[in-house]
Amino acid sequence: MHLLGFDIGSSSVKVSLIQGETGAVVASSFHPKQEMKITAHKAGWAEQAPELWWENLKLALADVLNASKVDRESIEAIGISYQMHGLVMVDKNQEVIRPSIIWCDSRAAAIGDRAFEEIGGQRCLTNLLNSPGNFTASKLKWVKDNEPELFARVHKIMLPGDYIAMKLTGAAQTTVSGLSEGIMWNFKENRLADLLFDNYGFSSEIIPEIVPTFASSGQLSESAAKELGLSTKTKVSYRAGDQPNNALSLNVLNPGEIATTAGTSGVVYGVSDEVKYDPQSRVNTFAHVNHSAVDPRLGVLLCINGTGILNAWLKRMIGESVSYEEMNELAAGAPIGSAGVSILPFGNGAERVLNNKNIGSQISGVNFNIHQKGHLLRAAQEGIVFSFKYGMDIMANIGINASVIRAGKANMFLSPIFRNTLAGISGATIELYNTDGSVGAARGAGVGSGYYKSFEEAFTNLKKLEVIEPDSSKSAEYTDAYENWKIQLEKAIK
Repeated sequence: MHLLGFDIGSSSVKVSLIQGETGAVVASSFHPKQEMKITAHKAGWAEQAPELWWENLKLALADVLNASKVDRESIEAIGISYQMHGLVMVDKNQEVIRPSIIWCDSRAAAIGDRAFEEIGGQRCLTNLLNSPGNFTASKLKWVKDNEPELFARVHKIMLPGDYIAMKLTGAAQTTVSGLSEGIMWNFKENRLADLLFDNYGFSSEIIPEIVPTFASSGQLSESAAKELGLSTKTKVSYRAGDQPNNALSLNVLNPGEIATTAGTSGVVYGVSDEVKYDPQSRVNTFAHVNHSAVDPRLGVLLCINGTGILNAWLKRMIGESVSYEEMNELAAGAPIGSAGVSILPFGNGAERVLNNKNIGSQISGVNFNIHQKGHLLRAAQEGIVFSFKYGMDIMANIGINASVIRAGKANMFLSPIFRNTLAGISGATIELYNTDGSVGAARGAGVGSGYYKSFEEAFTNLKKLEVIEPDSSKSAEYTDAYENWKIQLEKAIK
C-alpha cells in the first residue's frame, strides 16, 4: 500500500510517494525546476495563478509515477500541504475568478489594522487570537473594495490546499485549521468568525463545507483520476497549511515542542495546549492539525518572509554558476559577525514580526577595502538567523520557549553556518530529520485514511539524522554579532 503527499509551495510543487508499512520514500519530484513565477503588479503585491499549481502538480506526479512503476490501485490516499494564507476565489462552476493573492502579498495590511481598531483589539485577540492583519479575510476585503465586479462572482473562497483538493474530488471544502490561518475562526465560540465577516460585509455562505483535517473528504473524481493517471479509489484524507504540516512531518504535536523551516520564508512554530497570543500580533496563533475544542492544540507561528529568498537573490547576483555549497564555503571563510557587516533580510514584503512594516532589506557596515563575497554571504545567513532570534524572544515573552528545535535537513538547514548560528544564538539543540512537507503530507494521509491507527505508528520510521548542540565557547561572539545586527534593525524601524 502506498500514500501520496502533495506540497503546494510558492516556489515549486513537490510530490512524494511513500510505502505505507515502512514509511520509506519510493519516489519524489518537484516542478518547476526553476522557481515558480510570482506576479507583482505593484510593490508589495504577490499573486500566482492556481492553475499553475495544478499544472506543476501533474508534472511532478507524472515523474513519481514513472519512476516508481507502482500499481495505481495500491495508492490508498493523498495528503496535501500548501502555502498558507492564500486567497482562491471560485464561481458557481468552480472556475477560478482571479489569480490567488498569496501569503507574501501585503496590500491588505491597512485593512486588517483598521478592522482591529473598529472591532476592538481585545475582542479580536480573545476571539480570533490575532489581528485580522494581512491574512486571507483581509485579502478578500481588498477584492471586495477594489474589484467589486469580481467579488460579485464569488461562490466559495478557499485556501490553496482546498483548491487542490477540489480539483481532485470536485468538492469545495476547508478545515478549522485552514480557517484559523485566514483569521476566519472564532476560538472562543468555536464557530466561524462572524464578528469579522460582519465588519467586512461578507456572508458566511462563501465558506465551503468544513471537514476534519484527518478524514476522508472524498475520492478522486473520474475526470481527475484520468487526468492524473490515478485510481478513483484513491481518497483525499488530509490537508494542512505548510507550517502546521511541517510540524506534523517532524512529529511536533504536543505542548512545548518546536518545529522550524527555512525555505523561501522562515518559520518557527511552537505547540501549546493553552491560549497564547502576542498583543501586537507579531507572532500568530492558529489551530494546529490535531486541535479540537475539547483538547486544544494551538500553533504559535513566527514567520520571516525574507529567508531563503535572500540567499537565492545573492546567488543570482554572484552568478548562477556558483552553487549553494560553494556559497557556504565562501561564507565559512568569514568570522562570526562577518567582520561588522550586517544584513536585514526583510526584502520580501511587510513583516508581521515588525508590526507589518515593509522596511526592505538593508546592508550596513561594508568596508570596500576589507570585505569580500564571503562576508556578505555569511552576513546574509546570520541576518536570517538573527531575525529568527528577534522573533523567538517575542515567543518567549508569551511562554513559548525553545530548548530543542526540530527541522528537516533541507534548504537553509543544509548550511553548517546557518544551523550552528541558530544553535549558538538561541541556546537550543537543533535536531535534523529525514523528512519534508510532501513526505509529512503523505504520512498525514495515512492517519486520515485510517491506515495508521495513531500518530506514533505513522512516525515509527522518522529518522534523526544529525544533532547540533550550541557551542558555549562561541556564545559571546554570537551575542555581540546579534546585538550589532539588532542596532541596525532598530535604526531601520524607527
